[in-house]
Amino acid sequence: MNRRNFVGLAGLGAGALLLPNFPSLGGDLVDPARLLEPGLDVAQKKRLADVALNAAKSAGATYADVRIQRTLNQSIFTREKQVQNIGSTETMGVGIRVLANGTWGFAATNNMTDASIAKTAQQAVAIAKANSKVQKEPVQLAPQKGYGDVSWKTPIQQNALEVPIKQKVDLLLNANAIAIDNGASFVNSGLFQINEQKYFASTDGSYIDQDIHRIYPTFGVTVVDRASGKFRSRQSLSQPMGLGYEYLTPKATDKVAGPAGSNVIGYKNSYDILEDAANAAKQTKQKITAKSVVPGKYDLVLDPGHLGLTIHESVGHPLELDRVLGYEANYAGTSFATLEWKAKGLPYGSKNVNIVADKLQPGSLGAVGWDDEGVKTKEWDLIEQGKLVNYEKIRDQAHIVGQKESDGCCYSQSWQDVQFQRMPNVSLRPGTAKMSVDELVSKVDKGIYIAGNGSFSIDQQRYNFQFGGQVFYAIEKGKITEMLEDVAYQANTQEFWGSCAGSCDASDYRLFGAFNDGKGQPSQSSAVSHGSATTRFTGVNVINTARKIG
Repeated sequence: MNRRNFVGLAGLGAGALLLPNFPSLGGDLVDPARLLEPGLDVAQKKRLADVALNAAKSAGATYADVRIQRTLNQSIFTREKQVQNIGSTETMGVGIRVLANGTWGFAATNNMTDASIAKTAQQAVAIAKANSKVQKEPVQLAPQKGYGDVSWKTPIQQNALEVPIKQKVDLLLNANAIAIDNGASFVNSGLFQINEQKYFASTDGSYIDQDIHRIYPTFGVTVVDRASGKFRSRQSLSQPMGLGYEYLTPKATDKVAGPAGSNVIGYKNSYDILEDAANAAKQTKQKITAKSVVPGKYDLVLDPGHLGLTIHESVGHPLELDRVLGYEANYAGTSFATLEWKAKGLPYGSKNVNIVADKLQPGSLGAVGWDDEGVKTKEWDLIEQGKLVNYEKIRDQAHIVGQKESDGCCYSQSWQDVQFQRMPNVSLRPGTAKMSVDELVSKVDKGIYIAGNGSFSIDQQRYNFQFGGQVFYAIEKGKITEMLEDVAYQANTQEFWGSCAGSCDASDYRLFGAFNDGKGQPSQSSAVSHGSATTRFTGVNVINTARKIG
């Protein structure tokens, strides 16, 4: 990395620190026009892939796959009336994974010549053979048919990278101005755009070309009360999505109101950043004088923009099979939901809990046609009526649980990283009976409505946890009464999901997004969505986060 790139990326990182859940920044800084160049065509990529596959087989590989990947990023950061940083990056290279002597080997290069790619394939085989000396059991791959020449593209309407930077900057600065006009003391905003151009080929006979797009607009608002010295903040209620710039063209039909009296607006397939910025400033002003919650047992009504993070941490991660088996323990440990635990038939939740995994939902961050092992993506059940029925697994894990196929949830963040088991979209199915948010709230005698995700913690087995949020409203005798502050709830996974009393119907269903989910060592980042409708949980322990102990 040269000095110019180092300074530029350092500046981007400084801007990112002002915003939650920011994505990793990688690649070389480039002129924004470079992001619009087409790159290699499919015929060129297929020829280079065959160079790698043939070299690997000649060196002794019994299986090989190759990923040719070009990743484009653009990040824009602003604060109040100022643009803090704009950066466009590009990275491209080839990652080659092989099986030799029953053992994995991997090597990568960004030198896109035939000679370099062949040498890298040979290196991957040499690494596999060296690893085989300490391998206890040979890798067993689930069978996978080849798909020939196929392609998939995120169904976007407008490539965000093609939108003029000025137009995007003006939108963010306009959102900042609206927040200030409505009482914000400070505001920062950002827009992240990612395009992964992935080409996968394997000795199974697949040649898969994919064009994947993601976008994430976000902001943070702070209000300071000069008289009291108090200050409060609220982050945007946007979600990162697998969409194009059309996500920032709001449509009235995509707005979903929270319960009457809450002043919360949720968004589906489009997002009104200007409306959200105004609401954020108004709500943050209210937070200054909001009543501090009294600890105790409450029914919780959780908005999808909040519940998604709880699903992510207490269901998505603990059902990753590598965590279950103890092969993976980075980023908050292994899993309580072991194979023995599942065999005993212990309940994961109430009969209202039906959770599905997929990499198919339109607009979701995890949506692709094929994963990074060339497995066609699908949908499968994880929890049915509160009972754990399946895990998330890839080709070399399926035989461990007596299954014959991968779930198609293998992923690598870049050409230079080896692919491994990652979380798919994991979602709570909505209720089947017609149920509005207000009707759900009407069932609560004493409770709290929570929207937006805040701080959280969870233990090393993904069992005991604590979650906060962005805005909180008291529910008394079926009605929203006032805003609350200093709210967090504590539970263990079984208790929490066991208290699930039902969800609104599909008309309220929305996606939550995790744009930068870390896992592994060395760490890799992936993006997944979690869908749900507004959902009620009974008798959950709520604490006051502002109270001192002792």
